[in-house]
Amino acid sequence: VQLQASGGGLVQPGGSLRLSCAVPGRIFRDSAVGWFRQSPGKEREFVARINRSHTRKDYSDSVKGRFTISTDNAKNTVYLQMNSLKPEDTAVYSCVGYRGSSSIVISRGQGTQVTVSS
Repeated sequence: VQLQASGGGLVQPGGSLRLSCAVPGRIFRDSAVGWFRQSPGKEREFVARINRSHTRKDYSDSVKGRFTISTDNAKNTVYLQMNSLKPEDTAVYSCVGYRGSSSIVISRGQGTQVTVSS
């Protein structure tokens, strides 16, 4: 069973979007979960990560202070709240599950397109 990202869309610069990632229960309980993004012609880029106990959050420098990763334990869902969006945030965003607390990705779902444009 894969992770499933949703919530993408078209937003104007300065706007906000909240992405959701439905996480299989086993992964939600036992693994760190992260967000990556990829735009055409560019390599996949790390965006954010929350650890397996949901107590530590890490962000790339490019999104720090604008994006927030969070969880809903009742729904096995990880969110990515994106504020003050910029055109350079345009990408396909996907969520991943890691092996425990490691940096090894064990599951990656289909992404959701985010387009920031006026």
